[in-house]
Amino acid sequence: MGQREMWRLMSRFNAFKRTNTILHHLRMSKHTDAAEEVLLEKKGCTGVITLNRPKFLNALTLNMIRQIYPQLKKWEQDPETFLIIIKGAGGKAFCAGGDIRVISEAEKAKQKIAPVFFREEYMLNNAVGSCQKPYVALIHGITMGGGVGLSVHGQFRVATEKCLFAMPETAIGLFPDVGGGYFLPRLQGKLGYFLALTGFRLKGRDVYRAGIATHFVDSEKLAMLEEDLLALKSPSKENIASVLENYHTESKIDRDKSFILEEHMDKINSCFSANTVEEIIENLQQDGSSFALEQLKVINKMSPTSLKITLRQLMEGSSKTLQEVLTMEYRLSQACMRGHDFHEGVRAVLIDKDQSPKWKPADLKEVTEEDLNNHFKSLGSSDLKF
Repeated sequence: MGQREMWRLMSRFNAFKRTNTILHHLRMSKHTDAAEEVLLEKKGCTGVITLNRPKFLNALTLNMIRQIYPQLKKWEQDPETFLIIIKGAGGKAFCAGGDIRVISEAEKAKQKIAPVFFREEYMLNNAVGSCQKPYVALIHGITMGGGVGLSVHGQFRVATEKCLFAMPETAIGLFPDVGGGYFLPRLQGKLGYFLALTGFRLKGRDVYRAGIATHFVDSEKLAMLEEDLLALKSPSKENIASVLENYHTESKIDRDKSFILEEHMDKINSCFSANTVEEIIENLQQDGSSFALEQLKVINKMSPTSLKITLRQLMEGSSKTLQEVLTMEYRLSQACMRGHDFHEGVRAVLIDKDQSPKWKPADLKEVTEEDLNNHFKSLGSSDLKF
């Protein structure tokens, strides 16, 4: 073999090696990025979960769910773990929800991510709700949709003045899932129905006053609170509650303000005590107050299908267990994936951001009882099972 040929072979081999090295690095960086979307650490006798996508407001991905679930189960069984803390990185959000844009785009590309995502997300919601170890969610910053599912079913939920809670799903052609059908109808009066249908945002201490958070702490004391929780040796539920209670009692921010919806609760209770969305709309029209007319304006922008699904979801969920609610919501999620409004809502709110979704059907009258029944229909062997 001549020198030139040898040289050509060597340079081909080096190019091949270089390409392989680049591919290896790409694979590794992809893997590392994915692994770092959530941090799972054991600190003393506490398991700490940190949602770590601050640029995306810690929106929940399938990869994150698949890391959190087995670790949560492991800590629950571990006799050396006495407490589990979950928090969000970056200070802006605990978790702004599930990464629904990815789900919608995958569905449109005929990739079946949705059945897997919702199934595993709801399994995680149930694991939080049934966790045998004290579970403390530090809901500082934006806490919506999937972020609510990671926190509200746990034993302790600590809000700060920067907490922003909402279940805005009717605006994107979905419904308040992740167990919304369980916790929302159990809030005072018809507050949960109001929050679910309008997507109304609660801030700061109001998240506590509504019964969504169990404690309220000044954001500047949050790191100190976490340190005090981590310093507990083999804590009991009572020890943990006592630390949270001390911080809650010391907090003075907005302590003297009344609940933002306090003056409207009578209207909310009367207007939202109805068996149909049409009746709720009629009640708001008849009330005629500026508050009622404002809610009317909001509701009229929502997906008619979502509004009807949501009302029935809450009515049925009010007497079901969390597992029964999550099974029902899994059926609903899959029906929404097959429909038009979810993909249109994601387009209008998250992709094109024109905020002008074209709902189909566009009128409540066109959403029939048969349409609704199809959404709630059992999925048979592919149903969610615990």
